[in-house]
Amino acid sequence: MQLTSILAIYALFWVMTAFLMLPFGVRTHEEAGLEKVPGQADSAPADFRPGRLALRATLLAAVFTALYVANYINGWITVDDLNLFGSPPGAETAGES
Repeated sequence: MQLTSILAIYALFWVMTAFLMLPFGVRTHEEAGLEKVPGQADSAPADFRPGRLALRATLLAAVFTALYVANYINGWITVDDLNLFGSPPGAETAGES
């Protein structure tokens, strides 16, 4: 696997984990005991920390990318392993006449 492929996979994992981690660890103004600004949404975060989110996404994406590359090299899980429904109907008898 080329380095550019690994970097592209890392970038995809980073974006996915960043979006998935957005709601975790965020408190609203009501939960934090702060006063809301008039016109502010009830679900607006009281103290959003993008640096912390980026750090968590970076670490998690690095772990996921390492696991993906290790699976690619070692072949632990293949496409055949992901076939949950078995072979399609008639596939066993397609070559027999």
